[in-house]
Amino acid sequence: MSFFAHSPDDLVDRALAGFARAHAGSVSYTADPGYLSAVDPAPGRVVGLVSGGGSGHEPMHAGFVGRGMLDAACPGRIFASPHNRQVYEASRAVAKSGGVLHIVKNYTGDRINFGIAAERLQHDGIACERVLVDDDVATDSEDIAVGRRGTGATVIVEKLLGAAADEGRSLTELAALGKRIVDASRSIAIASAAQTAPGTGRPAFELPSGAIEYGVGIHGERSGRIRDDAEIDALVSDMTDALVSALDLGSGSRVIAMVNGLGATIPMELYGVFDRLATLLDQYGVILERQVVGSLVTALDMRGFSLSLTRTDDELTRLWDAPAHTAAWTATTRTGEDAR
Repeated sequence: MSFFAHSPDDLVDRALAGFARAHAGSVSYTADPGYLSAVDPAPGRVVGLVSGGGSGHEPMHAGFVGRGMLDAACPGRIFASPHNRQVYEASRAVAKSGGVLHIVKNYTGDRINFGIAAERLQHDGIACERVLVDDDVATDSEDIAVGRRGTGATVIVEKLLGAAADEGRSLTELAALGKRIVDASRSIAIASAAQTAPGTGRPAFELPSGAIEYGVGIHGERSGRIRDDAEIDALVSDMTDALVSALDLGSGSRVIAMVNGLGATIPMELYGVFDRLATLLDQYGVILERQVVGSLVTALDMRGFSLSLTRTDDELTRLWDAPAHTAAWTATTRTGEDAR
């Protein structure tokens, strides 16, 4: 047994029940059909924010339910989309007078199930819009029909839209803002070892000793690019180059940066990566306006990390600085200028 659980089958259910007990002042857990909702949402909201996806990425999404971020999160099984009934019931529970906004990562199952839920909500007379997060530059290819995957920048989208929702913005305004944030965000991830599959206790894939999977997905999707040169400065340099190029960042551009651990990478390593990233951005003349460092979007126990950049402006920086109180955000992040 590689996971400390009664069995792989009840790992998610027990974890959700325990999370809700541990953070009872912030979230409520509805076991059937399975969603978490905020106990004390901001009173000024006219639109509810709902996100979700497969379990195994904790603290995303459950850890970001609360004032200043999400109204509800719908966790599926490990690396599997939530059922459309979960999304529908959660959305009905937290919808406000102006409707509900779904924040969806670009995966086929998530798109289908959130789409079915949205149709059911519209049938009930509840207005619903969607923000589709597709930030992964490793899958930015015309050969990939579904487009870029949704990965680390999802948390940045949730933070910024949460602050905007707290201001009482309409569904149309939030959907437009969400698209603008997504268009301004890109991510890339690497791993030196795959996650352990709970059912088998074995790695999802094997890498040669000293090799790196460059462009790995948050479900352990292979990129087809294995690098033997695992020298960290060169890796971070190439990752930063890819993000700067994808966002067409020039001297004077302003960004929010996230260095994210994928599950088995320790804080000491992540802060070392951040230092290298900040140095490279300085060399580009890119202004690192805000940052977050921590394991926020994990892939079970994958040994790796991701980098995300979001092009920012006065409005987005102000929204980033707005207070948020969730189980994970206040416990693991620093959102102001303290790392500069």
